[in-house]
Amino acid sequence: MSVKKNYLNAIKSSLINFGIDSKKINYNLTNEELYSICLKKNLGCLTNNNVLAVNTGKFTGRSPKDRYIVKDEITENKVWWGDINTPISEENFQNIYKKLVSYISDKEIYVRDCNACASEKNILKIRTICEYPWSDIFCNNMFIRNTNEKKLDIDWTVISAPGFHADPKKDFVLNKNFSIINFSKKIIIIGGTGYTGEIKKGIFSVLNFILPVEKSILPMHCSANFSKSLGTTIFFGLSGTGKTTLSTDSNKKLIGDDEHGWDSDDNIFNFEGGCYAKVLNLSSQSEPEIFEAVKPGALLENVTLNKDNSVDYTSKKITQNSRVSYPIDHIKNIMKPSIGNNPKNILFLTADAFGVLPPISKLNPNQAAYHFISGYTSKLAGTEDGIDEPIPSFSACFGAPFMPLHPTVYADMLIEKMNKSKVNVWLVNTGWTGGPYGVGKRMELKYTRAMINAALSGELDEVNKDNYHIHSVFNLMQPRTCPNVPDNVLSPRKTWNNDLKYYKKAYMLSRAFIKNFKKFSDYASDQILTGGPRESK
Repeated sequence: MSVKKNYLNAIKSSLINFGIDSKKINYNLTNEELYSICLKKNLGCLTNNNVLAVNTGKFTGRSPKDRYIVKDEITENKVWWGDINTPISEENFQNIYKKLVSYISDKEIYVRDCNACASEKNILKIRTICEYPWSDIFCNNMFIRNTNEKKLDIDWTVISAPGFHADPKKDFVLNKNFSIINFSKKIIIIGGTGYTGEIKKGIFSVLNFILPVEKSILPMHCSANFSKSLGTTIFFGLSGTGKTTLSTDSNKKLIGDDEHGWDSDDNIFNFEGGCYAKVLNLSSQSEPEIFEAVKPGALLENVTLNKDNSVDYTSKKITQNSRVSYPIDHIKNIMKPSIGNNPKNILFLTADAFGVLPPISKLNPNQAAYHFISGYTSKLAGTEDGIDEPIPSFSACFGAPFMPLHPTVYADMLIEKMNKSKVNVWLVNTGWTGGPYGVGKRMELKYTRAMINAALSGELDEVNKDNYHIHSVFNLMQPRTCPNVPDNVLSPRKTWNNDLKYYKKAYMLSRAFIKNFKKFSDYASDQILTGGPRESK
């Protein structure tokens, strides 16, 4: 018997231990092989430049209200239970799990061994078991590829079965779709949704629990890049705020576009091995690096194709959350390995749909703490199920949907690291200018890039020489001038041409900030509270 056959038998035996007895197991297939299977099964089609495009079905975004964590001895007193982290009993988990593995045992399945965390001493060994071959492509793109397939020791297992639906009445879940994390059994089960983002966010949630608790490492929902002259830059922000776009820069080496850790050695390391970028309005002019990364091996999700099978990146016909996943080496300029040193600048990205925040502001330490804990942005259409129009959203640590621990755990860790590193912290509004959504327009990418480059290089401080204008509502230090940016763009009030309407909307948002922060007021010091906006007149 060949070594390969012996190894596949060992894989099958290990799956039986999970209750999975599939007759057809595809193990660690290449993307080329998976492309072929998808086309043969009519699960997707090729674009005019030979990239596989698939439709994920009903769900084209995450469904955060359908994410559960098993409440047991490990999680009961550590997880921040509530609207974000919904508990489910071990008994109910087992009930759903037995039905799910019975379902997937009757299917041809796609198994992959891969890793998370570019830092060798923090590697998480993962096995993914997918019902759909294109889900396996996503896993191959997004996780770090395993260089030693002969090792069967696995830390965590993810089972994705989009065709399996729970029975809400019998299974004690809200809907037919679900994502459940079990820390005792070290397993994630996903059913009823084909949106691949649920797979990677499940592992992100796991790391957000175990890294702070077990290793004192700060997990961050951020992108990061590096240059010799500017050092490491971190970009915090929720989906749609520009993390991938702004960190992917031909003049800087990309560390990663979404999820990182900050360890005790002051290193920033990528959790992933790929990128998951939004492609609505993608063009070779505005985002050339990402545009060029959409090549064979990548996976396009929920895009509209023209008659010649070219992608219509302007189309919202299926969703505004159309995406592409690709291995990080599809980007030409990357860090190898995906690790950067102690950061010099931190950017908090927000897409303000009300158009009242300055396009860039310099934050003092108290403001940095306040805005990190607040995590304000506008939740953009399509990133979550049921969101059709942008709405204001406060997501603690710019990643509350994926944070099992109380937000103050992560905030305390970040504040300590910011103080130690003496980094510059900036609030960047990539949202609307000249009025709110529906009236104004999205901030031009060229201006955002120019402002960020000036901030990172020190030019922004130099040209303003400590003469920043203090925003009358948000108390933010907004620059009066910036190289390659018109002065009027820097003042959101001036872009409105209507002071009364502007201040009415600005104070509306300031009240929302203050109301949201009340749940943290017992935790926050008086100094941090001074970092917030003014009360309305």
